[in-house]
Amino acid sequence: MQRLIRFSHTDPAGIVYFPVYFDMFNGVVEDWFTHALGLNYASMILDRRLGLPIVHAECDFLVPSRMGETLTMGVVIERLGRSSLQIRINGEIGDQVRLSGGLTMVTTSLDAFGPVPIPDDIRAAMEAYDAACRA
Repeated sequence: MQRLIRFSHTDPAGIVYFPVYFDMFNGVVEDWFTHALGLNYASMILDRRLGLPIVHAECDFLVPSRMGETLTMGVVIERLGRSSLQIRINGEIGDQVRLSGGLTMVTTSLDAFGPVPIPDDIRAAMEAYDAACRA
């Protein structure tokens, strides 16, 4: 997934202000669900009442990125649990990894506000994606 670095993403030094990456990660997850997994993220939230809150986030900032550059951000599944998912999102420009972020998310009922098992259709889509990435 491509992410253009915009003026609003940068600090006075002209590089991406680090918290902006976490906002980008959230957008990458939404796009990953919709485009790579074939699952409508908005429908999952609004119709199915299934949330995917981030319970842990980390990021290694390896090389600064500047306004006008375009990051390619890819998702790798690191662990698929009963109700949790750990992914890695790397941001690259060309062959250079600029940042590497890890997210742990938990499938949650938006009505009961508690964890629920990952639904079978979502698990199947994630497993198929993971298998394709590892092939």
